[in-house]
Amino acid sequence: MSFVVLDLEWNGSYSSKEHRFVNEIIEFGAVKTDENLNIIDRFEMLISPQIGKKLCSKVKKLTKITNEELRENGCTFMHAVSEFKKFCGDCVLVTWGTSDILALIENYMYYAHRPELPFLTSYCNVQDYCEKCLSVNDKSSQLGLSVCADMLAINFDVEEQHRAYADAELTLKCMKHFVEDYPIDDFIKDATAHEFYDRLLYKNHFITDINNPEIDKRSMRFNCDACGRQAARQANWKVKNKSFVAPFLCKKCGRKFTGKVSFKKKYDGVTVRKRIVEYVEKPVDENSENKD
Repeated sequence: MSFVVLDLEWNGSYSSKEHRFVNEIIEFGAVKTDENLNIIDRFEMLISPQIGKKLCSKVKKLTKITNEELRENGCTFMHAVSEFKKFCGDCVLVTWGTSDILALIENYMYYAHRPELPFLTSYCNVQDYCEKCLSVNDKSSQLGLSVCADMLAINFDVEEQHRAYADAELTLKCMKHFVEDYPIDDFIKDATAHEFYDRLLYKNHFITDINNPEIDKRSMRFNCDACGRQAARQANWKVKNKSFVAPFLCKKCGRKFTGKVSFKKKYDGVTVRKRIVEYVEKPVDENSENKD
């Protein structure tokens, strides 16, 4: 089994045709490996922007790519896709996180009006793989490529980062660090299955309508964190920062607290997050009390 490790750079471009911003790809960078993860080929290609006219200042600063370079050396996105398909063959496509694969799908849909990438048969999100190998379980903050490299004591040139080929090579080094001890097969997905795109493109979202049938009302009960007895809700639920919030009182020990619960709809179902925070009494408005 061989791999193609891909990294992309893109520019935030406004499409007047679709009246929205598009992550317009401006550079492909990839390395192809043999079954032992030795590099056997490389792919680099600049893309001449067709949606936006100029690079934003942040992208120019990070990548050191200029508008002149893209005009003189860039090709169209669809030409790059055609060449990349030849380069990939039947290799497993690897990216760090899903942002690159989502940008690819977004650009391909813009031009070809369908999401299925012609070169994609198998896919691996190596960020997930490295997080598992390193026992990184913080769902609120994903592991960055450079952070992972630092954790593994992999040397890299900071000045070369944010160029597609350099990031692809660094991704491979992180991946290569673990493969002998941690099988990667479970992280390789069949991209020809219809579910692959459904899952990848699904937009996770919080449920904030208390009458939504997907909310399990039993999850909105709270036990006292002091004595363990079920507490009684003292007021109606309110939505705050995408969570349902309400005050609770334990009639056994007298503890009063605020219960917070959120429901996040994902492709596989609804995840529930509950927590208890200290109850804070609202300050009394003295001016309103003194009014006749």
